Amino acid sequence: MKKTTRPIGRPRGFDADAALDRALQVFWQKGYEGTAISDLTAAMGINRPSLYAAFGTKEELFRKVMDRYVEGPAGYAYRALAEPTARAVAERLLRGAIDLLTDPATPRGCLLVQGALACGEESEAVRRELSSRRVAGEAELRERFKRAIADGDLSANESPAALARYLVTLLDGLAVQAVDGASRRDLDRVAEVALRAWPD
Repeated sequence: MKKTTRPIGRPRGFDADAALDRALQVFWQKGYEGTAISDLTAAMGINRPSLYAAFGTKEELFRKVMDRYVEGPAGYAYRALAEPTARAVAERLLRGAIDLLTDPATPRGCLLVQGALACGEESEAVRRELSSRRVAGEAELRERFKRAIADGDLSANESPAALARYLVTLLDGLAVQAVDGASRRDLDRVAEVALRAWPD
């Protein structure tokens, strides 16, 4: 009977999804450059050759982790776009961000905001990727607010681009404040002020 083989160092019953979740936690806590391969192998329970065989380079793994982040913990952002009014979109985004940023089960801050802020030249591709994802998110908001104007939900005098930039700036600021130790109550107060300023 022929024996089946598996990559050396990969544990029997290896769960790639669980390993990605553990890698996400490490990158989220330490950022891209702050994360060493040894941090990842320790957290994921596999050795270096098995990590490369299963997920590719550190950069390739980070891209997979970013996908997992936006589809999982940060998935509230896409769900918010389906809200029936522009104000409801803004409120769901702010509340969803605060829920995530103050969840004791996850690291403080936003992976897409802080993941590569301190990257050097060798990690420029990662910095560009994160920037591109943030820009794409802002563009989706801009399009959503254009629809709100077309539907009569927002005044035609409003600027979809300015509203999208305003909201993204608030979300980025909430993430930085959370890293600096702001409480849920602190962040909720910021959201309340922002929503009072939201155009009718």
